[in-house]
Amino acid sequence: MSKFIKTTYTNKKGILKFPDHYVAIPVTVDDAGVVVVDGKKIVPAGTIVGGGTLTTPATKVKKAVTTTGVSNAEGVLFDDVDVTYGPASGAMVIHGFINRSKLPAAPDAAEVTALKQITFLA
Repeated sequence: MSKFIKTTYTNKKGILKFPDHYVAIPVTVDDAGVVVVDGKKIVPAGTIVGGGTLTTPATKVKKAVTTTGVSNAEGVLFDDVDVTYGPASGAMVIHGFINRSKLPAAPDAAEVTALKQITFLA
C-alpha cells in the first residue's frame, strides 16, 4: 500500500501596499502561545510583532502586547511562519506601507504609534 501526501498550492499572501518600497530584517519567531490549527502552528503574515529584537537581535519575536496604551510592537511579520516544530526564521517589516485589509487583525492605536516607520493604508 502506498502512502499519498496531499499538497496544496496557493498564492503567497502579500501584505505590502507598495511591494517595491519596504525594509525587512531577519528574525526568529517564537512558538510559545501559538495555537495548533489543522496540525500546524502558523503565525500569519501581517501579525504585529515585537519583544525587543531591535535592541537585542537574538530575542525571539512574538505577537505584540499593548499595556496601558503602550505597545512593544517593532514590526509586521512579512510572511506566514510555521513554528510547529519550534521557533523558526522569518522576516519583520520595519519600514514600508502595509495594506491594512491584508492583516489578520487591525493594529490598535498604540501599535500604530510604536511603528513609526510603517504606514497602514486601506
